[in-house]
Amino acid sequence: MRGKSWIFQIPVCAAFLSAILTGSLFAAEPAQNSDSEGGYDAALARRVGADERGMRSYVMVILKTGPKHMPEGADREAMFAGHFANIEKLAKVGKLVVAGPFEKDGSDWRGLFVFAVATIDEARKLVESDPVVRNGEMVPEFHEWYGTAAAMLLPEWHARLLAPAATKP
Repeated sequence: MRGKSWIFQIPVCAAFLSAILTGSLFAAEPAQNSDSEGGYDAALARRVGADERGMRSYVMVILKTGPKHMPEGADREAMFAGHFANIEKLAKVGKLVVAGPFEKDGSDWRGLFVFAVATIDEARKLVESDPVVRNGEMVPEFHEWYGTAAAMLLPEWHARLLAPAATKP
């Protein structure tokens, strides 16, 4: 499935997470309605749920290798198709900010979700809807995370980066 371009399926690396933490991913496009002195955009801050520091709370989920490996075949393909459909659905409703696989490195870390939700319980309910979790292929580990509210802009930026052919299933 890695060859297909699914929404938010991106390699997660230290540089990417650093860019999210600092907000530098968004430096290339200045705010439209900014305060002339500091660049502050109150409307954008409200839209992304930023606090006075330009930050907000999220729940980060590390997906790890689970106890049940589904063998190659139609059932595994259907499970991952459901996984990617779930990612797309959660992103469209504004709950999922970032999702993507980890590169293979010998650890049991398989993927990452960053949810724009208030509690781990809310994230847990969203993750339980995912076929890879329901089938035991992956198990979630939940962490509260405080990061830049600019991460909320990733879904619209990602959509702008998808080539037209890549959006077709």
